[in-house]
Amino acid sequence: MAEAGSGPERKRGSGVKMVYDVLRDEILDLEMAPGSPIDEVYLAERFGISRTPIREALVRLASEGLIETLPNRSTRVSTIDFINMHTFFDALVLMYRVTTRLAAEYHREADLEIIHARQAEFAAAVQAQDALAMIATNAAFHAAIAEAGRNPYFISLFNRLLDEGRRILRLYYQSYEDRLPPRFVDEHEEIIAAIAARDLTEADRLGKLHAEQIVSQIQKLFSRRGQLDIDL
Repeated sequence: MAEAGSGPERKRGSGVKMVYDVLRDEILDLEMAPGSPIDEVYLAERFGISRTPIREALVRLASEGLIETLPNRSTRVSTIDFINMHTFFDALVLMYRVTTRLAAEYHREADLEIIHARQAEFAAAVQAQDALAMIATNAAFHAAIAEAGRNPYFISLFNRLLDEGRRILRLYYQSYEDRLPPRFVDEHEEIIAAIAARDLTEADRLGKLHAEQIVSQIQKLFSRRGQLDIDL
């Protein structure tokens, strides 16, 4: 009897995960624009499931700050807090620096193999000029560097920043009209070389420069379009 009862539970659980995964990617990739309304009835029809798993998926997304409930009980995709974006930028630059520096100090040979593999994927995405693939492979590259640094707290925080920053990085890639210059592949190669040489100072310097040019480009985008009037 227990096995028979577990089937519907697994089905419902898989439905929640499916809705959560799809909506999360659409929000982070800006397919669902910040501030756009969430309609449970429409989502239930779209995914072909009841509203219960839809609500459970929305609760998970709300816990991550990706959707928000307004005073009138309507739900929408969370807006991007441009006013306090400097706090995200500060944390991002710090994590680029510390994870790259620690990777130079503590990496093992197997770590370099993984980092090189992630770099090859990023280079292929740049070659194809696939913006979403560039964002994903860039995050995987820097996550591999963080793993090589062997500090679980920094790994967790950096992965969170990279994940939460996908909407910001989508704007960043749009600022290049989704055609990222090949020099960023070269910057990654320089970072790898510093890590492989165990040059902590150079790794720190390159991590800082790499992060700061991202911040600078996004800030230029904001200044051109206006912080509160970005065309999404």
